[in-house]
Amino acid sequence: MPSHHEERHLPYQPSQIFDLVADVAKYPEFLPWTAAARIRSRRPVEGGEVMEADLVISFKVFRERFGSRVTLLPGQGRILTEYLDGPFKHLRSVWSIQPAPQGGAQVVFDVDFEFRNAILARVIGLVFDEAMRRVVRAFEARAKQLYG
Repeated sequence: MPSHHEERHLPYQPSQIFDLVADVAKYPEFLPWTAAARIRSRRPVEGGEVMEADLVISFKVFRERFGSRVTLLPGQGRILTEYLDGPFKHLRSVWSIQPAPQGGAQVVFDVDFEFRNAILARVIGLVFDEAMRRVVRAFEARAKQLYG
């Protein structure tokens, strides 16, 4: 099962980065391979909010929709994503966004997933690490565009 871990220090307020990552509906504007996004539902929970969202991912000849449950916990600086339906066997990601001692935000991103489709899994497996680095760089570029 592919997994990826990234850590970054960004010169923005943790709340700005949290809001950027939490704004799933805007992902098609800046995230590579994200063709569409739709928020199915939102509901408050203790300490935050849970949303269910659909993303359409387009990569080469593959175009797949998947649903996820996104738990936003602003007081903890955490965003948790869990798989609901679509082409995966498993998907989980965690963003941790904390104030950095030197100012700005310390951002940690962890993701692991597995596709049901063996062909898609092989294709993605070849480029997985670079793809995840591109995703994190896209968030960094978006932060610079919005807050820099």
